[in-house]
Amino acid sequence: MRRVDLTSAELASSETARNINRDIVLEIIRSHQPVSRAELARLSGLQRSTISLIIEQLIEEKWVREGATARPPRGRRPTLLGLNEDLVVIAADVHPAQSSVAVIDLNGRLLSRSVLSLGADPAAAAELLSDSILRLQASLLRKSVEGIGICLPGRVDPASERLIFAPNLHWPDFDIKRAIEQRTGLPVALENAANACLIAELWFGHMEGVRNAVLVTISEGVGTGIFANGHLVTGRHGMAGEFGHAVLDPNGPVCGCGMRGCWETFSSTRATLQYYADLAHPANAVTFQQLLSLADGGDPHAAEALRLQAEAIGRGMRLILVGLSPEVILVAGDVTTAWHRFGPVIEEHLSRLVLTGPPPRLVPTHEGEVARLRGAAALVLQRRSSHETSSEPAHAPAANGRRKRRTAAPRPSARKPSPRPSIELV
Repeated sequence: MRRVDLTSAELASSETARNINRDIVLEIIRSHQPVSRAELARLSGLQRSTISLIIEQLIEEKWVREGATARPPRGRRPTLLGLNEDLVVIAADVHPAQSSVAVIDLNGRLLSRSVLSLGADPAAAAELLSDSILRLQASLLRKSVEGIGICLPGRVDPASERLIFAPNLHWPDFDIKRAIEQRTGLPVALENAANACLIAELWFGHMEGVRNAVLVTISEGVGTGIFANGHLVTGRHGMAGEFGHAVLDPNGPVCGCGMRGCWETFSSTRATLQYYADLAHPANAVTFQQLLSLADGGDPHAAEALRLQAEAIGRGMRLILVGLSPEVILVAGDVTTAWHRFGPVIEEHLSRLVLTGPPPRLVPTHEGEVARLRGAAALVLQRRSSHETSSEPAHAPAANGRRKRRTAAPRPSARKPSPRPSIELV
């Protein structure tokens, strides 16, 4: 039996049902485009009049546009619909050493990208990011930029929308969101990289039927995003999911958070580079991508360093298994480009560590750093959708774009339920 918190619950309304129907139609268009209105009615189970009203709204909001006319064997020639490819988002993926800024469209396609180094001064970093964003925007012809999404290796407080915990960046307190908004004139959405990647998996329809999942990002640190019982869990101050800073060995290496032996001190790409340095004593430092190339070229020390990292990732997964018991564990980051090395080792650990029943499915995103850029884009798309589908004054979204919880309205009888509902944060 589900408990309803009466202090924050709102009664379901006709607006709630319309929002659900709208999301279903938008997802069907995404997965079946180009598609006619009649086909949308058949796939969704909604009345044609309802489909017409929803399509008018989506076209007005520039989510959807009309395309070619179909040529059926008989009857009227329907106009086909698809997502508006001229609506784009500028996405930024921030790392301590090297960051990326890219243009992403509604289908999640990367249209262009630039790379830059930011440094340890957040004010200077905001200037560099803003300059790169403005250059990309100037290069876009006949495209509508809907906003800027930024994913960071740290935690963002949902209330203040400020970065409050980022030990690998070493940034002092700074309102980077406001600085970039003032410089570019575009709205900015910030989020932890793991949460952003998880939102992208939900937004772009890769998790149909999944209600419990954890996404783990492996880069210079280790981050996790939690999807539990159909909700993205952020916790108090947005700090839920910091499994990378759970201590595995109190006598282990010093972590950026100040503790010793955190999971990320054994599992991150930084840890792997240290493994290689201890084994091979190279004359010059290498990057993680260079280490992957060395391993593929037959360097035994590089292969051993990657094996040690895979072992550490697998051991740390026990924290996730016993704490959350997900159906699926997704992995994002550079390790996915060498999944033939990492996947079997991690899966072996999962099979040994699960307390009962089969282990969760282990799924790599296979997109490397692009997964984080698509996640940053999904932040803007999700927030824009939330604003546009909440038109009743009593249900206006908060300043951070997240809606209050509502009791669920009955779903329409749909033959293909949407795998991407408007994502609720708890």
